[in-house]
Amino acid sequence: MRRAGCILAAMVLTVVPNVAIAQADQSDQAGSNPLNLPNDVHLLAPRDPSIRKATAIVNGTIITDTDVDQRLALVLASSNGRIAPEEKERLRAQVLSNLIDETLEIQEAAANKITISKDQVDQSFARAGSQFKKTPAEFAKMIRGLGSNEASLKRQIEGEMAWRRLLSREVEPFVSVSDEEVKQVIARMQAAKGAPEYHVSEIYLSATPTTQQQVEANAQRILEQIRQGASFAAYARQYSEASTAAVGGDLGWVRAEQLPDPLANAVKEMGPGQVGGPIPIGSGYSIVALVDKRQVLTSDPRDAVVQLKQLTITFPANVDKAQAQPKVTAFTEDLKTLKGCGQVADFAKKWGAEVVDSDQIKIRDLPPQLQTILVDMRVGEATPPFGGSEGGVHSLVVCGRDDPADKTVPSFDEVSSQMADERVNLRARRYLADIRRDAVIEYR
Repeated sequence: MRRAGCILAAMVLTVVPNVAIAQADQSDQAGSNPLNLPNDVHLLAPRDPSIRKATAIVNGTIITDTDVDQRLALVLASSNGRIAPEEKERLRAQVLSNLIDETLEIQEAAANKITISKDQVDQSFARAGSQFKKTPAEFAKMIRGLGSNEASLKRQIEGEMAWRRLLSREVEPFVSVSDEEVKQVIARMQAAKGAPEYHVSEIYLSATPTTQQQVEANAQRILEQIRQGASFAAYARQYSEASTAAVGGDLGWVRAEQLPDPLANAVKEMGPGQVGGPIPIGSGYSIVALVDKRQVLTSDPRDAVVQLKQLTITFPANVDKAQAQPKVTAFTEDLKTLKGCGQVADFAKKWGAEVVDSDQIKIRDLPPQLQTILVDMRVGEATPPFGGSEGGVHSLVVCGRDDPADKTVPSFDEVSSQMADERVNLRARRYLADIRRDAVIEYR
């Protein structure tokens, strides 16, 4: 289940076109100015930024500076210190906003007699630590080393679990998908066999006419941080207002026609690993990342599983590229004479090479440059050498290959479940918006 406004710890292992405000004739005033505000607004007093500090009281529940600092530390850790000081302050404000939403979700769940026990939170915390191969005590120590506290992560876990349970009781039962709708989707998928499909992640930031420029600028700053190496998933968890925030913005595999036109047009022009935006969409902006692409219901040769032997020759530390080149050239030529994995041991002995066996390697998990070569290789062939004198020179010999089977249309139940999940996500966003609207929030 995905939800709106929720965030997982940054370390844990995720339409209609926008209408610009313009001058309009009298008949359009109601649509472009729903509050009927005068055009010549004059502020009668300056805004005092000191009024809004990092501490807030949400329906009587206090969020302290320490709460914000500890949650922010998790975000900073996920970005490996690549966040600029001014970006850190903006991120701090976003963390506070997320903590407010988290508090509202816990409160709403409690109002509906839903509570999460300490044992349930501890079990989830332990599972999170196991992803880092650490005991709960070791995981807590690691978190404290980052400048945070296990209580902050446990609070986040509690909010996530409480909100999911609330949605399962108050939203999911009222979402339905008809058999006819599912059949139509399956028919479209069958008709689209061979068409491109994209694995997309998204960060969505909503905007109002008055905040449009500010939100666009913020989206541009986030995009620059990601392009400089910051984690897309971490920024999605902390910034995105889409229901996919909890899973790092991951939309999964989609076809272009399933996306709003602005996003579809963007991903069609992108290559795997690229990030684009900000893209005006709906009443906000999106940043999109293309994780991968494939063809609908068509086997991808990169899904082939291969058995490899890796040959590596190394050079003394004081050997430069020019000195190493003759040996690399001779190694390259000799590789062409290699006839299958049965000769690898003798070949390695001749060259003083190290041999590493690797079984059950999916081609798509290898570096892109090697994927392109391996998809067309047969058993017994060796790749051209790659690497350099510092890390050695390598070649991969294909010892076995299991090609992927043709893909089939997802089952009726799988399609129905996905459609229901999407509708739950949409209602969850509206539900949280209503909760925010009725909340009493004081900044101190």
